[in-house]
Amino acid sequence: MTGKLTQLLSHSFVRFALSGSIAAAINISSRMALSQVANYSVSIIFAYLAGMTTAFVLMKLYVFEVSQRHVGSEYFRFGIVNIVALAQVWAVSLILAHGVFPFLNFKFHTETIAHVVGVLSPIATSYLLHKHFTFGGRNIAR
Repeated sequence: MTGKLTQLLSHSFVRFALSGSIAAAINISSRMALSQVANYSVSIIFAYLAGMTTAFVLMKLYVFEVSQRHVGSEYFRFGIVNIVALAQVWAVSLILAHGVFPFLNFKFHTETIAHVVGVLSPIATSYLLHKHFTFGGRNIAR
């Protein structure tokens, strides 16, 4: 069992998904806290920034090869990819919470469920963009 777990964790997409899960948990919990003092739409954006910074640190340390690119350049590239993902998260969250769920008469934690689905929506595209754009280029294997 330990050998299979080690083998599974050696795949960068699995490490990406685990790191992203931790960042998503920070994103969602901070959105819930921020919603106590700000509106839903604004809370999504600020929570996304908290999750994005967490994701950058975890992915830099545990997911992608060590790059020869300056960390500031990587963070800038990470931000570009995440602006695209943020637009997707924001749109999916709002469309579900204010369009789809009311149409379906779905009323169980609508904002939280919509936000979770929104946060999960860009996983595949984000992985590929981070692998080839953010942390890609001249790398040093770990």
